[in-house]
This record gives sequence, structure tokens and C-alpha cells, in this order.
Amino acid sequence: MKLIFAIVNSDDAGVVTRSLTRSGFSSTRLATTGGFLMAKNVTIMIGVDQEKVSEVLDIIKEHCHSRTQIISTATGISRDFPAGMPVEVNVGGATIFVVDVEQFQRV
Repeated sequence: MKLIFAIVNSDDAGVVTRSLTRSGFSSTRLATTGGFLMAKNVTIMIGVDQEKVSEVLDIIKEHCHSRTQIISTATGISRDFPAGMPVEVNVGGATIFVVDVEQFQRV
């Protein structure tokens, strides 16, 4: 068994979890905050058998989109730009971890 952690943009989370549910996958959704932009994210946890991992990853990839966002460097994220200068950064998409589950029980 595998446990998939998918950290996705909060704008994409609803469609991802609905699509997972329609495809028969149960998931747990946690509200999280990213460390770089301090933006709202959602971490979705999905437990699946090894042979279903690629199907879950395909669903996540289909619905998580990268986008650009203008931010002010006044946030202190970069020393390469003068303070207050707006810069464009890529946000969104998904960061996915697939880990082995040693034991699984429902109680």
C-alpha cells in the first residue's frame, strides 16, 4: 500500500478531490500554508494499492495547473531585487510524495 501526499493550490483542490471521489478514491483534505509565499494550499492524502498510484497521479496532474503571480519583493523573499519591486513567480501545480505504508488498519 502507498500513501500519496499531494500539496496543491487551494484553487485546484476542489476539482481534484471531486475527481478522486468520482474515480472511487477516498481522500483526506488538510488546509495548509506554503512557506515561500505564505499562501493557502491544500494537502490531500490518498491511501491506495501500488497498482492504483499512476491513476491517482494522472488525476492530480490533470487538474493542478501552474500559473504566474505578481508579488512584491517587500515580503523579503529575494535579495536579488530592490525592496518593493514586483516580480513574477510561478505558483500552483502540485508537489507530490508517494510513500510506503508499513501497516494500515481501520478501527
